[in-house]
Amino acid sequence: MTARSDITLKSWLMVGILGFTWGGTFLVTEIALEGLTPFWLAAGRIGFAALLMTAIWATLGFRLFEAPATRGDWAAATVIGGLSSAVPFMLLAWGQQFVTSGFAGVSMAAVALIVLPLAHFLVPGEALTLRKSLGFVIGFVGVCVLIGAQAFETTGASMEPAGRMACLGAASCYAVSSILMRRLPPVDTIGLSTVLLLIGAMIVLPMALIVEGPPPLPDRKTIIVVVLLGLIPTAAANLLRVLVVRGAGPVFMSLTNYQVPIWSVVLGALILGEPLPPSLLWALVLILAGVGLSQYGALRRLFSKK
Repeated sequence: MTARSDITLKSWLMVGILGFTWGGTFLVTEIALEGLTPFWLAAGRIGFAALLMTAIWATLGFRLFEAPATRGDWAAATVIGGLSSAVPFMLLAWGQQFVTSGFAGVSMAAVALIVLPLAHFLVPGEALTLRKSLGFVIGFVGVCVLIGAQAFETTGASMEPAGRMACLGAASCYAVSSILMRRLPPVDTIGLSTVLLLIGAMIVLPMALIVEGPPPLPDRKTIIVVVLLGLIPTAAANLLRVLVVRGAGPVFMSLTNYQVPIWSVVLGALILGEPLPPSLLWALVLILAGVGLSQYGALRRLFSKK
């Protein structure tokens, strides 16, 4: 594990692609949920992504750890596999039954704020500074402005407090898995991405069977959508996430969570004809200002190379 994050133009491009990809996933997920229950949708996309990545990994000789792995390394990989996909997918699927979509969106944006103190103590080179903290708080405020009042509205459901805890628990899963991933010894990127998906599949498949029973028989459209979800926002995005966390660090990776609500709103307007909220411009200003402030050093190094 390197002591200093290597934030390059490639890192910025990958984070931008991840934000756009995950921002558009909500639209596709809504279509898939017309033919599949939430847990089986999660199982389908993770399962397909795991099979696809295993086939690619096999052609590369099943490389994983660059040095003999310890029992602790395998234990950490197992925990990361559960926390990076299966557990948060299930928590969100359950929690969103009782909370507003706005609160779920704010919960995902909170990943960046959860990562900050964890990285300060657990990741070399990710010391918490006033400038970085202020930048992330400003970005979080921007997300709240974008989502609006519904971010903190109540549904009146008796299980709403538990639903909110589930959403925040999912955010914590993403934060902790990024920290643990960064702390792993040198690994093959494709191998690690594959192992994490396989572990996630082994967790979510039996849970879907226990919670929702046998899967419904999906129609052709649903199968195509699940394949697309497994291919792009699960398999490909998981690989990019590993590359970003291992190279640029978990704090930098958490910037993705500020982009997702923006792309979700913009794509909803472009594809579904939904109205753009009047707060979009102010939210963009706050989020970009927060990102610029928190990553000032990385941006200065990037442009000083020009």
